[in-house]
Amino acid sequence: MAILGVKDLPVEGKRVFLRVDFNVPLTPARGVADDSRIRAAIPTIQHLVDRGARLIVASHLGRPKGAPDPAFSLEPVGARLADILGNEVLLTDEPVGDGARKVVADLRDGQIALLENLRFHPGEEANDEPFARALASYADVYVNDAFGAAHRAHASTVGMVRYVADKGAGFLMDKEIRFLSKLLGEVDRPYLAVIGGAKVSDKLGVLDSLSTRTDKILIGGAMANTFLKARGASLGKSKIEEDKLALARSFLKKAEERGVQVLLPRDFVVATSMDAATGRTCALGGVDADEMALDIGPETARGFADEIARARTVFWNGPMGVFERPAFAAGTFAVARALADNERAVTVVGGGDSVAAVEQAGVADKITHLSTGGGASLEFIEGKTLPGIAALETA
Repeated sequence: MAILGVKDLPVEGKRVFLRVDFNVPLTPARGVADDSRIRAAIPTIQHLVDRGARLIVASHLGRPKGAPDPAFSLEPVGARLADILGNEVLLTDEPVGDGARKVVADLRDGQIALLENLRFHPGEEANDEPFARALASYADVYVNDAFGAAHRAHASTVGMVRYVADKGAGFLMDKEIRFLSKLLGEVDRPYLAVIGGAKVSDKLGVLDSLSTRTDKILIGGAMANTFLKARGASLGKSKIEEDKLALARSFLKKAEERGVQVLLPRDFVVATSMDAATGRTCALGGVDADEMALDIGPETARGFADEIARARTVFWNGPMGVFERPAFAAGTFAVARALADNERAVTVVGGGDSVAAVEQAGVADKITHLSTGGGASLEFIEGKTLPGIAALETA
């Protein structure tokens, strides 16, 4: 695909519309709880400011249902951005309208305006043409640095782009495309995928795609329960998608036919409730009727770590258990540390929970690439065309 980078765009003295992903968690006191997504966009923002662009930054935050809602205002985000940059950030009172238009019109070279939450207007998620045209009227140049929203065909990611003369990818978007594209091409082998999380239904597409490229797939988390039940295991009260058992059997059969080994948990940490302060370790087949599997067990964690140690390319998406609870976090952190310890491998981690686990384990700096987009990275790996990326392609 032919996509220009931000360095290749004529931005000096121009109005540059920069789509970012500032969908960050807020504290009860209306502060930013985690500013990692803001910091991820700083290189692109600083580059544009340094080159004298008149910068219009835009993002969504939460799900305000197409109408203004003070609980989802970008005001605390703008304040945090200003603190990080040491620069003034002008927040508009609406995403489009007379007030926003005046703020944009008054921008001077190197100044920054932050549009109020794009989802305060129903036209954003509906990819409404009048709303898209209104956004485009602010801009001479369009830059997308919001990989986390690239799988959404919204007005700010797709609709407005055709009405702006110059377009391209920010540094973060460019890095995501480069690293994830590597996983779809020739890679160093063994190539291993580690897939976890709660639902098989969310991951079947990417699992099927990975089974045509990888050498082994390691499955943990609650979704492993469905695959184990499909093989005849009894798992007590564990979360199982009964309506996906046939699809799970079909996937396991296809993987075997393709010569891809699928490794499932051999032991678990179980409890009668997710709220339990502790769990007990038991082998597969030893889950009592009133218990549920809430983490992979130590034997499985060691086995998964050994496989990761031998790999030369690893993609990880999804935790191995309910890692938010200390009693059920060991398996997820074991995977995170195993990735960090394999310094010879290209390691790519995608998805909010997996990235959070890597950061909590204190090994984020030892991972080759942390993807900022959960759903977007999965759809990319699945081989789907992401509309926000396709919109940036030049003829």
